Amino acid sequence: MDDYNRKIDLYPRLEPFAHGFLAVDGLHKIYWEQSGNPRGTPVVFLHGGPGAGAIAAHRRFFDPRHYRIIVFDQRGSGRSKPYAELTDNTTDHLIDDMELLRRNLEIEQWMVFGGSWGASLALAYGIRHPERCLGFVLRGVFLCRRRELDWFLHGMGNVFPEAWRAFTEFLPAKERGDLMEGYYRRLIDADPAVHQPAARMWSAYESACSNLIPKADPGGRGEDGRATLGVARIEAHYFKNAMFVEEGYLLDNVQVLRDIPAIIVQGRYDIVCPIVTADELVRAWPEAQYVVVADAGHSAMEPGIRSALVRATETLKTLC
Repeated sequence: MDDYNRKIDLYPRLEPFAHGFLAVDGLHKIYWEQSGNPRGTPVVFLHGGPGAGAIAAHRRFFDPRHYRIIVFDQRGSGRSKPYAELTDNTTDHLIDDMELLRRNLEIEQWMVFGGSWGASLALAYGIRHPERCLGFVLRGVFLCRRRELDWFLHGMGNVFPEAWRAFTEFLPAKERGDLMEGYYRRLIDADPAVHQPAARMWSAYESACSNLIPKADPGGRGEDGRATLGVARIEAHYFKNAMFVEEGYLLDNVQVLRDIPAIIVQGRYDIVCPIVTADELVRAWPEAQYVVVADAGHSAMEPGIRSALVRATETLKTLC
């Protein structure tokens, strides 16, 4: 733990050496890119949400001299097409997309890096394809169980009552007994006058609860409305369908990963994905290294979290 107290930061900005779109079925095309060392250790970055998409800063968790860095936008997310599309958008589809991308890039094995929903997808992929995984870096653990979804919709209000009250009171009083249904119905509506305000409020709520020190623009109202729609609509789609993961599946099957190197990074004051879930995962996976960042919440970009994540990718250089 002491070694992780020495703060290091993201690697310098870098540009991809290759990028493109991969048709994964007759409807969806996912955006992908590669940066770093073309002959380095492959690592795939899994963004959160689901629906958040990847950004340029996500390349910077990895030493570009050592790693071949693969970043992609999941179905309906970011630069992938069609945007915010829910058809054939499930966890199983995303796992299959990862395998198609891996084969397309002629990669035999890769390290898997993901936070929040990205950690869930990393675990689901690893359980299905452990032979393809060199190692894992997981942040802000989310295991897709009903109580975790209920916590997002209701429990976070115990810590952020103002944000939860705004989230709840956005809906008419008669709809507040089923927040999920009220938001979902608006978010899938084709009319921007209906779905955009709901998307902004959903994203404002999540953003307000994601940082130990609140951001100046907690509602994300300065963001592109299109980007806000993607994460809100796709998250609601997955939430309504229990993340397309059987209850308890990830924790119940983690034993197939126990021989694979892993580092789990968790903010002590993560409200979106509370530390109790990471603690459960570590007890089921005692071989994993566990790093608790004492002065951090959920966001990967909080100083303590991003330092621990870079340290984790450095550590795995020698283990993978």
